Amino acid sequence: MLGIVNPLLFITTGIMLNLFPGPDNLYIMGRSISQGKQAGIVSALGISTGAVCHTIFGTVGLSALIAASANAFFFIKLAGGVYLIWQGLLMLKQSLTSRTTTTKSLPHTTLLTIYRQATITNILNPKVALFFLAFLPQFIAADSPNKALSFAVLGMIFITTGTIVCLIVAISSAVISRRLRENSSFSKWLLRINGGLFTLLGIRLAFSD
Repeated sequence: MLGIVNPLLFITTGIMLNLFPGPDNLYIMGRSISQGKQAGIVSALGISTGAVCHTIFGTVGLSALIAASANAFFFIKLAGGVYLIWQGLLMLKQSLTSRTTTTKSLPHTTLLTIYRQATITNILNPKVALFFLAFLPQFIAADSPNKALSFAVLGMIFITTGTIVCLIVAISSAVISRRLRENSSFSKWLLRINGGLFTLLGIRLAFSD
């Protein structure tokens, strides 16, 4: 069907990969813990939007060009790392300058901004593009009449299951941390932890091979 082989194995493997606590899940958890369920859900949707972009890039061949060019890979990776570090430092600054940080006053960042940040963070991670190029073609038949269409369908299936997992992570993280966020002092520490997490993820991305 559509040149796709072992679809059940693909779905199962995709779910298992999405359950692994990688940068995307850590990003969503950080938003949910520090700013609540809505922020976490919006972050999950932003990450999924970035994955849609990577699927489109892979379908039209842009990801292959990035993979073939060491300079393009380096600069995109560096841009993604700098962006994450910048966001992390902004959160650290906010936690240090706010006199009181409660559940009501914590989400200074609008939901639209959070969505945009999550999308950009995912798009500027070239490793996501390389993952799509390495993983999805394994489930495309060699004699598929339209490999681009097969790639796009597999990408959307992976994104659908991944979005469900991300939403579960966002909601569960928010529920677990809700009472803790009601404490203003602890809320400041949550924001600092989140800022530190973003900064570390940015450094890890910028200096990774």
